[in-house]
Amino acid sequence: MVINVYEAKTNLSKLLDRVAGGEELVLGRAGKPIARLVPYQPVRQPRKPGSLAGKVWVAPDFDETPENLIAAFEGDLADKVWE
Repeated sequence: MVINVYEAKTNLSKLLDRVAGGEELVLGRAGKPIARLVPYQPVRQPRKPGSLAGKVWVAPDFDETPENLIAAFEGDLADKVWE
């Protein structure tokens, strides 16, 4: 659907509400498309690896699971003591 420029000027707020709702509109002159009115999408900057270098600390034993925790997940608490 092509919306005439004159109609677009007259109903700009209504058209902007439609665009804000996710609709894309085509503006034109004499029925010929000349522009698209689309919702604004902010430009996202690519992530930069290493931006937290030196700011995060990980314990040397972070990937070692305590035996009592394993026993709790396996339902075998009878012979395990919580430390």
